[in-house]
Amino acid sequence: MIGNDETQDTFYHGRISILQKKKGFRFSLDAPLLADFIQTKKSDELLELGAGNGVISLLLSIKPFKHITALEIQKSLFDLAQRNIRLNQLEHKITICRMDLREYKADKKFDVIFSNPTYYEIIACLISKSREKAIDKHELKCSIFEIMRKTSDLLKKDGRAYFIFKEKRRNAFIKAVEESGLSIKLERCVLARPAGKTNFFLTECVFFREKKVVLQPLILYDEEENYTEEAQEIFKGRTHASAH
Repeated sequence: MIGNDETQDTFYHGRISILQKKKGFRFSLDAPLLADFIQTKKSDELLELGAGNGVISLLLSIKPFKHITALEIQKSLFDLAQRNIRLNQLEHKITICRMDLREYKADKKFDVIFSNPTYYEIIACLISKSREKAIDKHELKCSIFEIMRKTSDLLKKDGRAYFIFKEKRRNAFIKAVEESGLSIKLERCVLARPAGKTNFFLTECVFFREKKVVLQPLILYDEEENYTEEAQEIFKGRTHASAH
C-alpha cells in the first residue's frame, strides 16, 4: 500500500520497485552509482552501514551474494526499508535492522561492507529543516571516522569495503581510511560532464596495502546533455563487471 506522502518508483526496467517519501529523504544518483561499483560473489555476506530506505541493498539484489544485513537508525526510514524489502519479495536475502551502527555488534565478520555516508559536517545554517534529510546529509548521528572504525571492526581481513563520497571532503575521507587501518585499493571519480570537476569519488578499500589503482573517470552526461552510454548501462542495472 502506497501512502499519500509516498511515491513508487521502478528501476532496472521494472526489476526493482522502491517506495519513497515525497518530502524527506529521497535517494539520488549516488545510490545506483555505488550499487554498480560494488563487486560481489555468491558466497558473500554483506553489511550496509546506514541503509536509508534500503535502495542500495535493493539495487544490489540483481548481483550474486548470500545475504545482506542493513542497518538504519531512523524509524521512519527503517519502516520504509522493511516495506521495500517485502515489496520486492527479498525477505530471504536482505535483513534490515533498526540500529545505531556505532553500537552494532555481530558474531561474525563480513566479506563486503558498503555505505553511502553522510557527506557534510555539521554547519547549522546549512542543515535542512527536515529531520530525515538533515540526518541523511549531515554528520548528526555518525561521522565518516566512526563509519570507518566500524568497517574496520566488522570486515574480514580479506574483505572489501565500498564507499561513495564528496570530492570536497576527500581529505577527511582519506584520513578516516588511514586511521581505521584500511587502504584504498581502487578509486574512480564521477564527473557530471567531460570538462567538469569531480563531484563524487568511488572507492574500494581493503586491509592489505598495495599501490592504489585509479580508474578512468565515470562521465554522466555527454556534450548534448544526454546520459553517456555507460551511465545508461548503470541505470538499466548491468550485472557484468564495471570498469574495474
